[in-house]
Amino acid sequence: MRNRSKRYEEGMATRRAVLGDAHVNRAEAAKSEFDDPFQELITEAAWSHLWSRSKISKRERSMVTIALLAALGHDEEVAMHIRATTNTGATRDDVREALMHVAIYAGVPAANRAFKIAKRTFAEMDAGAGST
Repeated sequence: MRNRSKRYEEGMATRRAVLGDAHVNRAEAAKSEFDDPFQELITEAAWSHLWSRSKISKRERSMVTIALLAALGHDEEVAMHIRATTNTGATRDDVREALMHVAIYAGVPAANRAFKIAKRTFAEMDAGAGST
């Protein structure tokens, strides 16, 4: 494996802190030569350049991210970021409030779908099946 940039290392540390080692280890094991450049891009851009900033808390970033993903209909990512709330400090009340914003600003159908995903994901987490 080649040497990674300081941004990559910072991003990977933040990614692990937010998503958890188990999730990141699975993602790392699944990557290939084909998608390695993409994984490097999102680790540096999303997890270092954005998620590592200190201007707003990880809790707030979590709420914004869940709302945006829900509004855009990215179901798997919504579930992943809901599971990550155990690491970001965003509560279930926070998630509900973020999804209420989705209903008004992005549409009731998007929020309705996201609420279903959130309920299912929280139930899995409660049952111990939704580990990060």
